[in-house]
Amino acid sequence: MPQNILKEIREELLMSKAELARKAGVSPLTIDRIEKGKSCRMETKRKIILALGYKLTDKVKIFPE
Repeated sequence: MPQNILKEIREELLMSKAELARKAGVSPLTIDRIEKGKSCRMETKRKIILALGYKLTDKVKIFPE
């Protein structure tokens, strides 16, 4: 199963876990778990993608299937 690249994208944008969590409306612990490869709900992925400034069609760039 491919690893998501959320951490790399977040760091490229010079964004902290707390900042991304606040923008996405999720907890920093959720961001931490996802960056470590844990699964999450589709709605959570949607919030994170939009909080990073990506379009929903860019989902596979952040969360490869």
